[in-house]
Amino acid sequence: MTKNINTAFSNFMKNFVNLDSDRTSKARSSRNWLIDQINSIESKNTDFPKLYKDKNIFFGSFARNTKIRELDDIDLMICLSANGTTYNEYSNYTNNIELNVPDSYATLKDLCHDNSNRLNSTKVINRFKKYINTVPQYSSAEIHKNMEALTLKLSSYEWNFDIVPCFFTSEDSQGKTYYIIPDGNGYWKKTDPRIDRDNITTLNQSLNGNLLNVIRLIKYWNREKTIGIDSSYLLETMLINFYSQSNSSCGTFVDIEFVSALYYLKSAILNDVQDLKGIQGNLNNYNFLERLNISSSIEKYYNLSLKAREYESTDIEKCFKKWKEILGGNFPDYE
Repeated sequence: MTKNINTAFSNFMKNFVNLDSDRTSKARSSRNWLIDQINSIESKNTDFPKLYKDKNIFFGSFARNTKIRELDDIDLMICLSANGTTYNEYSNYTNNIELNVPDSYATLKDLCHDNSNRLNSTKVINRFKKYINTVPQYSSAEIHKNMEALTLKLSSYEWNFDIVPCFFTSEDSQGKTYYIIPDGNGYWKKTDPRIDRDNITTLNQSLNGNLLNVIRLIKYWNREKTIGIDSSYLLETMLINFYSQSNSSCGTFVDIEFVSALYYLKSAILNDVQDLKGIQGNLNNYNFLERLNISSSIEKYYNLSLKAREYESTDIEKCFKKWKEILGGNFPDYE
């Protein structure tokens, strides 16, 4: 309980928005432990794909430090050794990739589409599923609904692990490398979580470390008030675009940044939003009416946040009540 709005926001962020530091440390340890367990699966089973351990990579909001409470999943990409496997891109669309396995690579050859050398991503995920039950504390493992990952639940943790098998390419004609991951349809697509990680880390540092709290607060509000932006990656991308503008700054007071961010978002959601990796194209898959509805919801809370900021200097008790209306029942009461 407090009468100071800055203290209220600080407590709110600490107790309800940001991940608990002890749980974060335990989660990172569990992630590293799981990788060791997967490495041991490879060493014990000749029909499990050979691993390229140096290229394993973490991705998703937990890896980017934009995850909000409660921690429900941790994403990791387990890199496989190509051993002469090549890829073909049949168009400019990055989900149109075939991996061609040489006859000499029997382990992967066994996971190809019938009567071909084209590696079947679904079969690769199922091969992980076949052996993942040997991991200690195993509870369950199911192929993710997007068919791109294996979701593993361990009895010792409240969070799941989304495991994505992947390959790492050699340099292309432009000197670029990529990760190749399942596309959900038995084939493959490009990605590069290194770019996402570096984009947000660099921008956050340039803004004195203030950006991550703003992103987490906006994500919390979006979830709490069911604004309708289902893709946290889309939401993060729009916020990165906003704070990447040449005249942008990001202060320590998240209530002020909240107002500015909503002003930008209510317009940004009406337009296409390009993937900053230059791989996925437009991330905003909502139709025109859906975009209008989301924009209208954002504008509603933008106006409420303006009123809350106004009350801060005229009626602090009303200010608290207004922020509680905006951010939900977990926001501290005035007392």
